[in-house]
This record gives sequence, C-alpha cells and structure tokens, in this order.
Amino acid sequence: MRPLSVLICTRDESVALPECLASAAFADEIVVVDSGSTDDTVDIARRAGARVLHHDFESHAAQKNWGITQVAHEWVLILDADERVSDALREEIVGVLDEAEPRAGYWIWRSNRFLGRAIRGSGWQRDRVLRLFDRSRGRYEARLVHEEVRLDAPAGRLRNRLRHDSCRDLSTWLRKTNHYATLGAAELRSRGRKGAFRDVVLRPPARFVKQYVFQQGFRDGTEGFILCVVAAYGVFAKYALLWERRS
Repeated sequence: MRPLSVLICTRDESVALPECLASAAFADEIVVVDSGSTDDTVDIARRAGARVLHHDFESHAAQKNWGITQVAHEWVLILDADERVSDALREEIVGVLDEAEPRAGYWIWRSNRFLGRAIRGSGWQRDRVLRLFDRSRGRYEARLVHEEVRLDAPAGRLRNRLRHDSCRDLSTWLRKTNHYATLGAAELRSRGRKGAFRDVVLRPPARFVKQYVFQQGFRDGTEGFILCVVAAYGVFAKYALLWERRS
C-alpha cells in the first residue's frame, strides 16, 4: 500500500476526537493541525501518537491547505473530528492505494447522524466529500465556506461510507450554524453580493420546503424537522448578516 497521511484540523474537539483518531490508526501518520484549543484536544492527539501542529485559523480551506503541505506522504485522507472511518471503508482505501494506477483522488459518501438518529432525508442522503487524494494533484479552493478539493484529473468514487456524527447536541449545532452563516455572508460580500430584503424573506422558507418536503426530511421524524428548521435559520442568518452590511 502507498503510504498514507491522515490530516485532521481541530479546535476544542476533545469529545469527538478520540474515536476519530482510533478509526484512522491504520494510516502511516496522523497529523493534527490545531488552531488554539482550550480543552484537552492537543493532549488527546499526542497521546494517540499524532503529530500536532499549531496554525492560526484563517479559513477552513486555508487551514487544510496549510496542513497538506506539512504531511509526510503524497496520499492524504482529510477527516473532521466528528467523522469515523468504518472497517469496510478502511479496507477499500487500502485496496485503492494498492492499485497500480489509482485515480488522482476519490469521492467518499457520508452516513450522517443528527441528534443520535441516522438521517435518510433532507438532502443528506446524497452527501459526499472528496477527501482521499494525491496532494501533488489537488488543493482546496480558496473559499470561506463549503470548501472542496480541486484536482487536475477526474476523481473516482468509493463505495463504502464515512460515518459522520454531525450533531450530538443542539447548542453546539446552533453555534456551528451561526459560524457558517457569518462565513457565508462574508463569502457573498467578497463576490460583490449586496443584501436584499427579498433574500431575507424568501430564501429561508424556500430552504425549509426544499429539504423537508422535496428532499424528504419528513422521513426522519422530529430530528428531521429540527434539522430542516435550523438549516432554514442558517440561511436567514446568512442573508440577514449580508443585508446588515449592505452599504
């Protein structure tokens, strides 16, 4: 198997990180790039044998791109602290890295959990991320939010899923929603977008209807309803922040 580096960017992830590190132990190295945790994140990572580096946070894309330059091996698997590599996915990754001519990178489907429930709708059933790739052939695009890897060649697709325990408690999820709303508003402003009242009024209910009705969020009971409401709130917060700074 080609040697593999796992890269995890963290800040105050002491609760989620141990399981993530354990699931990545098959890699040749684990590098944790921390942006100033105030909990036990750094100590947990070091005790697990990870190499821990500090880098001040600029954006999620910038953090990952910096980390990519620090790892030892050409092939890198990017993980968030709330993600887990299943046994089946681990075996599949080992298999593709054993191939004579692997693709430049690979999309990985995610199996998402929200408040302890496996989510089947809300658009999350089609969630995939490009996380396994040859670092000489790709980098994250320079975006403040919803960053993705851009490769110099087409990517393949793995069959097995990355487990993603996205929301364990609502207070943390709401903080994350506000964080991404702030970044999303800044991203829109950087593209020259101006805030408009119609966006504040129309986009949030449109997002709720899209996820709850058309993307079948109703299949997931109370958890699905809460997920879709918070998603609509995130859209409201993003465009309200954009409107606030419209001048």
